Amino acid sequence: MPYAAPLDAIRLSLDVVGGLDEDIAAGRAGDLSRDDLQEILGQAARFAEQRLAPQNRIGDRAGARFDGGAVTMPPAWRDIHRAWAEAGWNGVDLPARWGGMGLPTRLATATMEMWTSACMAFSLGPVLTQGAADTLDLHASEALKNAYLAKLVSGEWTATMNLTEPQAGSDLGLLRTRAERGGDGTYRITGSKIFITCGEHDLSDNIVHLVLARLADAPAGTKGISLFLVPKMLPDGARNDLSCTGIEHKLGIHGSPTCSMAFGENGGATGWLVGEENRGLACMFTMMNKARLFTGLQGVAIAERACQQALAFAAARRQGRAAGATETSPIIAHPDVRRNLMTMRALTAAGRALAHDAARAIDLAQAATDPADRARFAERAGMMTPIVKACCSEIGCEVASLNVQIHGGMGYVEETGAAQLFRDARITPIYEGTNGIQAIDLVTRKVLKPGSTAAEAMVEEFRAAGAACAEAGLGRIADATSACADALADATRWLRAQANQPDRLLSSATPYLRLFGLAAGMALLATTALAAQRRQAAGDDGPALGDAIANATFYADSIAVQAQGLARTTTDGHVPPVEAFGAGAAASLT
Repeated sequence: MPYAAPLDAIRLSLDVVGGLDEDIAAGRAGDLSRDDLQEILGQAARFAEQRLAPQNRIGDRAGARFDGGAVTMPPAWRDIHRAWAEAGWNGVDLPARWGGMGLPTRLATATMEMWTSACMAFSLGPVLTQGAADTLDLHASEALKNAYLAKLVSGEWTATMNLTEPQAGSDLGLLRTRAERGGDGTYRITGSKIFITCGEHDLSDNIVHLVLARLADAPAGTKGISLFLVPKMLPDGARNDLSCTGIEHKLGIHGSPTCSMAFGENGGATGWLVGEENRGLACMFTMMNKARLFTGLQGVAIAERACQQALAFAAARRQGRAAGATETSPIIAHPDVRRNLMTMRALTAAGRALAHDAARAIDLAQAATDPADRARFAERAGMMTPIVKACCSEIGCEVASLNVQIHGGMGYVEETGAAQLFRDARITPIYEGTNGIQAIDLVTRKVLKPGSTAAEAMVEEFRAAGAACAEAGLGRIADATSACADALADATRWLRAQANQPDRLLSSATPYLRLFGLAAGMALLATTALAAQRRQAAGDDGPALGDAIANATFYADSIAVQAQGLARTTTDGHVPPVEAFGAGAAASLT
């Protein structure tokens, strides 16, 4: 089915949650004007609807093809990628110094949502290229910046993130890829990597790999990892000593090649150090954090497209008779179908709000003039990034699954496209750090960071949102917002009391993250509903305003009620020991 970019909903969220209009007026959004904002969103929507969306099904069916080390992308993708690059879409929030637009991350978040809804498999490559450009801009030498950044920012060249290996998984301390000093400022890289998105393709003439590797004299574990820029094509035009050895046959995102890579099979691939030796993981986190924001956004994007597809199907499909009907009814007339549709829509709106809140914090951590404000927003961004990655990716899976359910048997076959959305969404809770890892990061490194009270500050912010809704007569929304904040406050106090019991913290991390995301989503939807009510009172009758109030009300009544259960699971949930899973599991510990 066709995709229509939800511009009104995105614009409302950018304004109310993202604070973009306010920051434009205050000069905190660079050279961006309101007219520019509207024009960019409109052009991005047209590119998504007209160029990318028709390729979604084609890319899924054709897939990326591997033959003798070469990867061929689906038909027409090279032309579309060229059009994408020439339009400047790769550089929305990348530095103007290197040819980017230099605009807020919030705007890049909004445009990336549309492109991902249109064709997730296509959008994955740009996510990594943009993250690599951020990483080089912050950590690379001027020589490397001058050699690579302009072409990466423009999208003429693409980039990858080479982290894991077969034996390592998410435990990067187990990496074996080696780096040897060449004596001339270069390094020789030898080893193999797996699960490398767009590690090889025919969209661009060069692919810039950012590779984690270990020097012979490096410390053990993650403290001994360095980051290297290893291009497919060397500056003199010669092919570097690296190759793609195969691509994975995946559940979804078939148009995006997931590659196995070999470095240095003929003496060593030439690479250049990014940052300092043995400090590579810190550099790579620049790329990983943007990828985590955009991974969560992929969940929102898939959810939005699933919502559109489910609503269209529910309005057209006739089955059964609704109460009081004398003939077969469209299934949207059945209350259970409408409940599923509203669950999908409310979750999607909450996920979008979470992403825009995180993007605003990222922007203001850079744009705020007061150092204390910059530090506060940086901490907020650090808190919100794992929440967005985990909660929004799970929203994408849940909403895509409900889309299949609404389609019934037709959703379980490939012809409708509902199954593709479900398949494509399922990777998002896994990559860029599994959601369990995100939860551990939130609890141990963010909430329980020594001296931090950021979690408590956000609880008070949520309570203030509830109080404002109560004063405006939005009682059901107000009550739910306050109840979520109270549940989060109780769980946070409990976490602090368990600071010296790591097993309890680790077993409670996932329900706590879900509770935090639930409470934040409720508060942000409440704030949006309050703003929508005020605009309606001022005479604005835009449909997005009524939708915002309906979304917050349904979320309050049917989704936010899970807060007390998640708080109980956080504080009282029991995770059995390994021995409870049988003798074989217990033997694995010895």
